[in-house]
Amino acid sequence: MPDDLITHARGCLIGLAIGDALGGPTEGKTPGEILRQWERVSGFLTDGQAGSDDTEYALFNARILLTYGNTISAAAIAEEWKREVLSASNAYKGAGFSEMMAIRNLKEGLMPPASGQHLHSWSDGLAMRVAPFGIVAAGRPLLASGLAAMDGSVTHSGEGILAGQAVAVAIASAMTGNSLEDVFSSVRREIPSDSWTMRGIERAIAIGEQSSDVWSALDVLHRDIACTAYHWSDLGPEAVALAFGLLAASRGDFRDAVLGGVNIGRDTDTIAAIAGAILGARQGIDALPREWVSRVGTVRGVCLRVVQGADILQTADQLAALSRTWGSAP
Repeated sequence: MPDDLITHARGCLIGLAIGDALGGPTEGKTPGEILRQWERVSGFLTDGQAGSDDTEYALFNARILLTYGNTISAAAIAEEWKREVLSASNAYKGAGFSEMMAIRNLKEGLMPPASGQHLHSWSDGLAMRVAPFGIVAAGRPLLASGLAAMDGSVTHSGEGILAGQAVAVAIASAMTGNSLEDVFSSVRREIPSDSWTMRGIERAIAIGEQSSDVWSALDVLHRDIACTAYHWSDLGPEAVALAFGLLAASRGDFRDAVLGGVNIGRDTDTIAAIAGAILGARQGIDALPREWVSRVGTVRGVCLRVVQGADILQTADQLAALSRTWGSAP
């Protein structure tokens, strides 16, 4: 484990927040619509641009982890959802359909895994929020996978959980400074090869590696990976595969990978957030563009009031400390 665990933890959460904030304006648009409106988005478009559900649900997971530590369980996570997310002060303001349908199930008295079994259980709502699990499981991909599956059982099932596990495993591997090739290998070991999630990841990585850069990869990735026949754009296997393709195409360049996510269309804030979290974990906060780091730091609580005002750097430091004391789990 590197001595600069805090630097990597900070890079992960700040990288996620940067991607979430940068991708907000282009979310749900096609690449053509983005091109016509902005040509290419290369940075923040407005002074007030900030993250939303991706960052806030990740910080909510961090809060649960810091409360329960290694006693965390699916039941405990569900109780926190009932106590904090089901609150009347948390009117729907941007959370995904997976969360909304799980909230309905929790209100009806269902507990995990039944609460996560619904018609939109394959969304990217888990993949967007698993970064804290990857941080506390730094260097322990199997632990990261288990924590993501535990959390995912509250709101997701099947491919939705696999997509979240893939991101958590990648972050756990990246936290030790592993090469992208080693990060991808960690995911291959933990995610079934015959799953929609892993098939998409493999295809996207191949496209990225065969491309000369991110920008030449965008159209091919969108054409081959995006499920445009499906009305909603927040599909977990799709978003995760697109993010992995951008990681490969960028050759690990944070700015290119995140901006690729912003410009590729579909669920751009989540795609950019996933890419930002993985590369931020790998490179550490000092390698991230300073002008972007300065734009994020505290959480507004647009979607979850319970994390309003949370300090991202302080949270990252606390997760790093928890990682050091977690124990000798595999």
